[in-house]
Amino acid sequence: QVQLVESGGGLVQAGGSLRLSCVASGSVLGLNVMGWYRQAPGKQRELVAIATRGGSTNYANDVKGRFTISRDNAKGTVDLQMNSLKPEDTGVYYCHANVIRPDELRSYDYWGQGTQVTVSS
Repeated sequence: QVQLVESGGGLVQAGGSLRLSCVASGSVLGLNVMGWYRQAPGKQRELVAIATRGGSTNYANDVKGRFTISRDNAKGTVDLQMNSLKPEDTGVYYCHANVIRPDELRSYDYWGQGTQVTVSS
């Protein structure tokens, strides 16, 4: 069982910055890929950025060069630094974690509660 708690959302003007944080607790030894997703009103949830336990990262095309994902395996955290924010970045941002359970020969997906990010023009 893994719990994900997010923080850092808020209201910011276009061009500003926010830093989102996600803290994992519980059975964290099996944490595999972690990432951030977002969902704008009326749209499907989309992947923003992911990070492996070993440090590899990948980003959606529209956030490359503006967002940076980082993990601290010792602390069980994954952060998303968002710079040069645009109104199009507005949405609910969700932390996600994939947890490996080799004893069960399967993995599990966990989601945070979401944190609202609003970027004004």
